[in-house]
Amino acid sequence: MEVRFQNLGPEHWKGDVLLAFACEGEELLQENPELDKAAPWLAVAPALRDFKPKEGALALLHGHPELAIPRVLAIGLGKREDVTPERIRKAVASAVQRCRALGVTSILLPEPQLGRLPGGRERLVEECVCAAQLALYRFDALKKAPKDENPAPEWLALGFDGESVPDGGHAAARRGESAAWAVSLARDLANMPGNLLSPALLAERAATVAEESGLTCEILDEDALAREGLDCLRAVGQGSTRPPRLVVLEYAPAGHEQEKPLILVGKGITFDSGGLCIKPAANMYQMKCDMSGAAAVLASMAALAREGAPRRVVGLLACAENMPDGGAFRPGDVVTAANGDSVEVINTDAEGRLALCDALAWAQKRWTPAAIVDIATLTGACAVALGTGLAGLFCDDDGLAERLGAAGAVAGENYWRLPLWQPYAEQLKSEVADIKHTAGREGGAITAALFLRHFVREGELWAHLDIAGVDWNAKTTPLCPEGASGFGARTLLELMRGGIQ
Repeated sequence: MEVRFQNLGPEHWKGDVLLAFACEGEELLQENPELDKAAPWLAVAPALRDFKPKEGALALLHGHPELAIPRVLAIGLGKREDVTPERIRKAVASAVQRCRALGVTSILLPEPQLGRLPGGRERLVEECVCAAQLALYRFDALKKAPKDENPAPEWLALGFDGESVPDGGHAAARRGESAAWAVSLARDLANMPGNLLSPALLAERAATVAEESGLTCEILDEDALAREGLDCLRAVGQGSTRPPRLVVLEYAPAGHEQEKPLILVGKGITFDSGGLCIKPAANMYQMKCDMSGAAAVLASMAALAREGAPRRVVGLLACAENMPDGGAFRPGDVVTAANGDSVEVINTDAEGRLALCDALAWAQKRWTPAAIVDIATLTGACAVALGTGLAGLFCDDDGLAERLGAAGAVAGENYWRLPLWQPYAEQLKSEVADIKHTAGREGGAITAALFLRHFVREGELWAHLDIAGVDWNAKTTPLCPEGASGFGARTLLELMRGGIQ
């Protein structure tokens, strides 16, 4: 859906449907005076008197079909004191889905009304545009188009009251488009079945996206991984006929080439059977999403590059397929990580941390980072602890943790900071190697994070985002259909936009 801009005031606005917000106890026309000019017929629309603007309420009001604005979709937000950007996001998404069901081709969103809602005018422009785009997301690349479904609206117009579109409003709308594009790309990648997205195919897709977006891309194949000493990542993939890859992305715009980069590391397990410690059959099909962390890194970096932001960023996608066969790695094996430490394998279904530890160690050999953030569907323990509405955030540095939490809050992606409880590191001591890669079930998300921290040099800024539990949307919502959520892409994009000081 194209995003357009209309100025010169309400008398000149056009669209098949105008979206109008209202809060409980407030009159739609009184709170949105521009509607008197944009849709003067509203004052005599009988159905307006029946509209109760409770949260989630939608009321379609009809004028003459030949008018520039023949319909108004009134949107209830509930009590004004309870209105948040998150609520507005959901309301816009619900309204846009209603518009699709109606079969309209164009939607008008008056920008002046956003200035009267909590959250900030430009922020709400960005959020509304992003929500409108995400409301139309479908993963339909692998099936025939339904014969009875209306196409998506062709365009969404922001109506401004003035002779020109303010620079801030224009930029905010484009940020919303960019964020929605990133989330949609992350969803597309994570929704792709494992047979159609091997480590090599994910690397090829990353290279294509990089070329289109202005990123550099380097791909380390199995021979290069062996030369570089990434034996933990190689071990994860050795049970598959489709070998692992490490994808190295970099964005360094002119004048920023010598900056210390922010390094993002994403888990890219294109399918996780559990290996020899095979998973139960129930819901194993969702393990095509075990590369959601890598998808978030690729999508957010591509969006940042398309925006032309003044920031140097490096992204690593640690890609492998964890399968059981005669060549698979075994519990009890000892492999050597990229930093030279020996690692005892305890459970082959804890493969993600092995892929990540090599990427973390190798990145610090090659670059001097400003900060490192890894993101992964790492532990079922995190999902058990936090459920399906919160991701886990592990970080020793309060400043970085606060920036990540704030970035997630802007994006509607919520994190709960969990402790890197040092006494639990004792559980990772091995009798036969420098470290073992899992401990007991209790505190599993914490010990997994402590294992990763072992591979981060002392003094480096580092954070770990455990997105297990939030990467998959089990029930369709206005902002996301059932399937991959794209969680984390907006958080990383917001973090990169703000930078690391």
